[in-house]
Amino acid sequence: MIAAEDGGILIRLKVVPGSRQDAIAGAYGDRLKVKVAAPPEDGRANEAVCALLARTLGVHRRDVSVVSGATNPEKVVRVTGVSEQAARSLMEGGTRA
Repeated sequence: MIAAEDGGILIRLKVVPGSRQDAIAGAYGDRLKVKVAAPPEDGRANEAVCALLARTLGVHRRDVSVVSGATNPEKVVRVTGVSEQAARSLMEGGTRA
């Protein structure tokens, strides 16, 4: 779900666009389930996912990017400026932003 990478981490996600609110729902198999209110059109859901993760992890929005699965609900995002351990503790149990 979360793996260390040189200079940051990679997070495997299952994204549910069009939800009532933005939220990190917790573990979903080997991925982290993330719900966003934005629709899956014109990259809006990807932008909402990156903004939610940035807020949750306390990093700048520019430090979060989708590296795989831009048009798929199963995505991989890269986050720089945060350790694997810090990310796990901040995301543990799910949160709403």
